[in-house]
Amino acid sequence: MTGAPTQPIRVLVAEDQSAVRAGLVLILRSAPDIEVVGEAADGEEAVRLARELRPALVLMDLQMPRLDGVSATRQVVSDGLADVLVLTTFDLDAYLFGALRAGAAGFLLKDSDATALLTAVRTVASGEGLISPAVTRRLLAEFAAHSVPARHERPGEAPDPAVLDVLTPREREVLGALGRGLSNADVAVRLEMAEATVKTHVSRLLAKLGLRSRLQAAVLAQELGIDARP
Repeated sequence: MTGAPTQPIRVLVAEDQSAVRAGLVLILRSAPDIEVVGEAADGEEAVRLARELRPALVLMDLQMPRLDGVSATRQVVSDGLADVLVLTTFDLDAYLFGALRAGAAGFLLKDSDATALLTAVRTVASGEGLISPAVTRRLLAEFAAHSVPARHERPGEAPDPAVLDVLTPREREVLGALGRGLSNADVAVRLEMAEATVKTHVSRLLAKLGLRSRLQAAVLAQELGIDARP
C-alpha cells in the first residue's frame, strides 16, 4: 500500500476454532491500519455480523458448523456486504473451488505467516484480489480443468467464447493478464498502461461478464485460452 489510509481496514474474523481465531485476531490487531470489528464462530454468525457491522473484509474459514464457509461467502458477496478472503488448510481444497465460484476475492493458506496474512488483508481490501503466490498457476489450471465459472448454468458446460464479444480489445488483454495470475501493478507493466487504468478495465470487464471477482475472471481466461496479448 502507498501512504496511510484515512480509515483502518475493518475486518470480521470467522473461524470456528477459538485458538486459531484468537491467533488471527492477535496478528490483525498488531497492525495500526487494521481494525477487528467482530468475531464469528460459525457461518451463520459470520453472515449476521457482516450484515450488522458492515466490515470491509471478512476473513472466512471454509469449514465451519451451522453454515459452511462457502455458503456464508455466497451470502456475504451476493448481498454486497463485504469482500471475502477465505482461509484454507489445503491449497487445492474442494471447498476452495466453491468459495471462488461464490465470489471470494482471494484465499490464503492457514499456515501462512503473520506478514503474509497482513499483506493479504491489505491487498484484498485495496481491490486487488489475492491467492497464495506459490499455488497461483496450479490453482487456476486445476480450477479450469474441473469446474466452471459461476455464470454457467449447467455443470460441465464449456464456456462459450462468444461471451467475450462484449469486451473491448484492451479489456481482452487485461482479462488474459488476469488469467496469468498477475496483479494490477504487473498488468500495468505488461500492457504498458497506468495502474489506475488497469483497475478501471478490471471493473468494467467484471461487470460486462457478470462475474463477482477477478479470480472468476482468471478462471474464465484460463478456460478460453486467452493470452495477455492478442
